[in-house]
Amino acid sequence: MAQTGQSKGFAPKEAPKLNPPKNTPISLSHLAKCDGNSPSYPIYVAIMGTVFDVSGNTAYAPEGAYHIFAGKDASRALALSSLKPEDCRPDWEDLAAKEKQVLNDWFTFFSKRYNIVGQVRR
Repeated sequence: MAQTGQSKGFAPKEAPKLNPPKNTPISLSHLAKCDGNSPSYPIYVAIMGTVFDVSGNTAYAPEGAYHIFAGKDASRALALSSLKPEDCRPDWEDLAAKEKQVLNDWFTFFSKRYNIVGQVRR
C-alpha cells in the first residue's frame, strides 16, 4: 500500500513543538525579504499560499541546498521536484495529478516540521 501524506512516513523522527497555525496575511514583498539574506528577517517558504518559518533549518539559509525556495511561494518547484529558479513560483493549478500529489506531500512534510506563520496576500 502506498503511503499518503497523512502517513507516518512524513513524520519527523522527533516531533517538534509547533505553535498553532497563524492566518496572518503576508505580502509578497514581505515574503521576499524573508529569504535569509538579512538577519533582521526570519526565513520563510510558502507552499500553496501557506507560509512556513524555516529559520531553524540551515538548508534554507543563503549557502544552503534549498535556499532557492527561501522568500518565495515555491509551490511549482516543489511539485516538479525542481531547483530551477524559474520554477520557484506559486502557480501549480495546471499541473498533472501526480505532480499535485507531490506538492501535497511536501505540504504535509512542511506542516509536520515548521510553524505556519501566515498566508500569502496577493
